[in-house]
Amino acid sequence: MRVPLSWLREYVDLPAGESGRDVQTKLIASGLEVETVEQLGAGIEGPLVVGQVLTIEELEGFKKPIRFCTVDVGQANGTGEPQEIVCGARNFAVGDKVVVVLPGATLPGDFKIAARKTYGKVSHGMICSGDELGMGDDGSHGIIVLPPEIEVGTDAIRLLELVDEVLDIAVTPDRGYCLSMRGVARETATAYGLPLRDPALLDVPPPNSYGYPVKVTDPIGCDRFTARTVVGLQPEARSPIWLQRRLQKAGMRPISLAVDVTNYVMLELGQPLHAYDRSLIQGTIGVRRAEPGEKITTLDGTKRVLDAEDLVITDDRGPIGLAGVMGGANTEIADHGADPETGEVRGTTDVVIEAAHFNALTIARTARRHKLSSEASKRFERGVDPEAASAAAQRTVDLLVLLAGGTAEAGVTEIVAPSGPHTITIPADHPDKVAGVAYGRETVVRRLQQVGCDVYGQDELMVTVPSWRPDLTDPNDLAEEVIRLEGYENLPSTLPTPPAGTGLTERQRLHRRAGRALAGAGYVEALNYPFIGEAVLDQLGIEADDPRRRTVKLVNPLSDEEPSLRTTLLPGLLSALRRNDGRGSHDLALFETGLVFRPTGDEKPAARLPVDRRPTDAEIAALNAALPEQPRRAAVVLAGAREQAGWWGKGRPATWADAVEAGRLVAREAGVDLIVRQDQHAPWHPGRCAALLAVVDGEEVLVGNAGELHPRVIKALGLPERTSAMEIDLDRLERAGAGVVPAPRISTFPVATQDVALIVDSAVPAADVESALRSGAGELLEDLRLFDVFTGEQVGEGKKSLAYALRFRAADRTLTADEASAARDAAVEAAVERTGASLRA
Repeated sequence: MRVPLSWLREYVDLPAGESGRDVQTKLIASGLEVETVEQLGAGIEGPLVVGQVLTIEELEGFKKPIRFCTVDVGQANGTGEPQEIVCGARNFAVGDKVVVVLPGATLPGDFKIAARKTYGKVSHGMICSGDELGMGDDGSHGIIVLPPEIEVGTDAIRLLELVDEVLDIAVTPDRGYCLSMRGVARETATAYGLPLRDPALLDVPPPNSYGYPVKVTDPIGCDRFTARTVVGLQPEARSPIWLQRRLQKAGMRPISLAVDVTNYVMLELGQPLHAYDRSLIQGTIGVRRAEPGEKITTLDGTKRVLDAEDLVITDDRGPIGLAGVMGGANTEIADHGADPETGEVRGTTDVVIEAAHFNALTIARTARRHKLSSEASKRFERGVDPEAASAAAQRTVDLLVLLAGGTAEAGVTEIVAPSGPHTITIPADHPDKVAGVAYGRETVVRRLQQVGCDVYGQDELMVTVPSWRPDLTDPNDLAEEVIRLEGYENLPSTLPTPPAGTGLTERQRLHRRAGRALAGAGYVEALNYPFIGEAVLDQLGIEADDPRRRTVKLVNPLSDEEPSLRTTLLPGLLSALRRNDGRGSHDLALFETGLVFRPTGDEKPAARLPVDRRPTDAEIAALNAALPEQPRRAAVVLAGAREQAGWWGKGRPATWADAVEAGRLVAREAGVDLIVRQDQHAPWHPGRCAALLAVVDGEEVLVGNAGELHPRVIKALGLPERTSAMEIDLDRLERAGAGVVPAPRISTFPVATQDVALIVDSAVPAADVESALRSGAGELLEDLRLFDVFTGEQVGEGKKSLAYALRFRAADRTLTADEASAARDAAVEAAVERTGASLRA
């Protein structure tokens, strides 16, 4: 909401020297998000005056039309002689009143004006457009043409109100009343402790039986409908400059007098209105739900197919408006124009004004369904004051009569569904308990009355909520208003006292160790948003029955394309990798640790916790039961070079083996030796995918996967070739670990190294052979490393040779050759027995 300070002063008598920055500070302290204060006309200097075009000479021989004009500017130029100006605009004629800037003036952007020769003529100034003055376009896309009654030589800076301050307020969904000057003025008056001149306090005639006929068949969707009629409007009447300038400062473009007046009243009172050309309405105006398949062409020229849930305004022909969103083109106010034969000015002369109150949820769904967000829908979906409808209609009638020479018909139509004010019972000390501050009853009552509530009672207060605050629904909302107006900055800061001597939990220590280990291995941490959409799961090739497809949907997502919480860390990491690769960083190794969200389907609806006391253990348990499983994961992605080439030698690219090693690195921080086996699991390449397993309670459990991504995934996501990835479950690693990892004891006795090469079937995993060797070698085995894999004719078809280096060492003596050989033979015997291996000669 853009709020001109000059307009705000009409409703609140702010101190004379108060600037926009001062008002911004006050409003921020009261809870409004005032993002910026725009200084309109900053740096503009005159002379900038009203002139009248005397002559226009068309200059020939140039690529574009150029006109040489003489303009009467009165005594503003010091001589009284006509001012000679060169101009390329075409939207003005001899006799028109225009805005002229004379030499010596400065326009916005430090644009200094001086006499200069151009197109063979000397131009002494400029005839100005709205853009050149920082006003924005008025719809003419050209020179500003002023009403003929304005005197030549008038100061245009004051006439056009070029110097002002505009507060840009980000209105949150619960503060819809601040999408109006009335609402912001109320907050300003409260912040300064000044009285408010409420623009909605008007004398409104009571409804009668001879107003325009209206029939509301859906009182839930529309609980109030006011209709007023104004006849005899002058089609050629234009919006006055003050009205146009207020609309422009508020961010709206002037269109025509009738439309401008409805927009002005909407900005002033917060009540959206619509004006229909009475001559184009056929029969009774109705409010109902649309018939499935009905169509309407809205004011933006788009033909729309309506849904059965859409609320529409109708006449005898069918829909003439999408209620609370946008009117229909078949009853649009006509632009004035002269008949080419008679010269008679034609246009809309009779209008029916609609001021209604619609259900917020219905309007919000309609606007989103049709992807049609309008100024009206923004207000209705946040909550509009239903009691302001009749006042808004009266204000519109008054302005049309005043500015367009119309006559208000005596008929007043007002249809109101029965309803009562909303009342809340609240203990007088409830805000004290919520804030931890002793405000006292008098303060609570005073602040609630400032908001607009009627308050009765002593220890137990009966609070009647004002009609413009539909967001106040329970005692906590009222407590928030008291705390807000008393000042959030006045709340005491009390840090909770943690229990002594506990520090971080083992789980927290593991998460930190894993992150430090990956960073030490050359990975860069990337923090990503925890949101995904169905599209990325399709790109990853995840099957429909995969648990990762079962997601938690957000009610109000940041993006419609990513409406769910992530079930895997890979989409965010791969997106970061693609983004960095596209910006020229081709050698990448990224990691992330964070939660994923895995619903089980057994979650129950969450209970609303109290804020005036600590929740009970049962309430906390019920809240936790409503949450999905949230295991913590660690993941890495790699592309490009893993080791750079240099004077030290050749580099090497990142491969699937680096992803597997990253998994082992994380597991070692938990004191777990991973078991690595071949696997097939999306999104990895089926021939280059490893299952990472750990032993939990005596059973092998899958804790993660690593390898090279499938080529189809790489193509779908636009990733570098041979991109590799790893994802591992830290919570399962913690359960597999033995707690605190003991530091190794280094023996001072020498090591005995034995090599062994075994031939096994190609289908036998190297991990199984390694496991057998370890179990057979016994306690003397210090380390075991696979250093060669060989296939070929020498070992036979369907076979492979695995060569291992075994390191033996005793803690209390030097091993003899016989002891080392015996341990090796025992290891080989175990491998032969468990995997069918044979010793290679």
